[in-house]
Amino acid sequence: MKPKAVIFDLDGVLTDTVEYHYISWKEAVEPYGIPFVREDNESLLGLTRRQSLEVILGDRKLDEKTKLRILAVINENFLKSVRNMSPQDVLPGVDRLLGELRLARTKIAVASASRNAKIVLEQLGLASSIDVIVDSSMVRKSKPAPDVFLNAAGALNENPKTCLVVEDSRAGVDAALRAGMCVVGIGLESRLKEAHSVFPSLISVHREQLVEAYEHWINRIEYDLAGSDTSSGNATGRNK
Repeated sequence: MKPKAVIFDLDGVLTDTVEYHYISWKEAVEPYGIPFVREDNESLLGLTRRQSLEVILGDRKLDEKTKLRILAVINENFLKSVRNMSPQDVLPGVDRLLGELRLARTKIAVASASRNAKIVLEQLGLASSIDVIVDSSMVRKSKPAPDVFLNAAGALNENPKTCLVVEDSRAGVDAALRAGMCVVGIGLESRLKEAHSVFPSLISVHREQLVEAYEHWINRIEYDLAGSDTSSGNATGRNK
């Protein structure tokens, strides 16, 4: 048994825009006396810009007009950086894995917290390999809510149970689990321990590894369901 669709997160999985985000946030918030260091940037993985701003502000109070101004600066700064991106910014192993999935006729989607996902994929030269692109502007609730993954599955015309998600953030893993999907984590196992399988990067990940992770997950689900049905049947028998 294999997944009918693979849904990728964008940043940290297909490419790495951490430095772009760091510079964009630093330039946007420091004029307001808000310090921003690289460690702060790490805590924003998988969050939308609005969610990220609230994390950065903490107990600091800013009026809504100022918040919107900061978010606008962030977007402008990030778009300037994105325009300099190219296929060279695709992370190692990505092109090969996408090729293997296309060859196997597996549907491919990208589900990202970034509203600029489509632009980034176009700059990377990956857009033509993706069947569906879903970003946070297309759903009511962002990760860790499951909306973005459920939206992607719907657009692919697939049941969530037939989808496998590839994620690098805790919020993304939580969202995939809430969507009822198999999830493979990319990064530190200590951060992604709730994922069904974890790899340090996509360099050594082939389609076979994804299929294996999915098969282990779906077989466990079916085993648990069978056990539940058996227990239910036994209980009914004892009550007769």
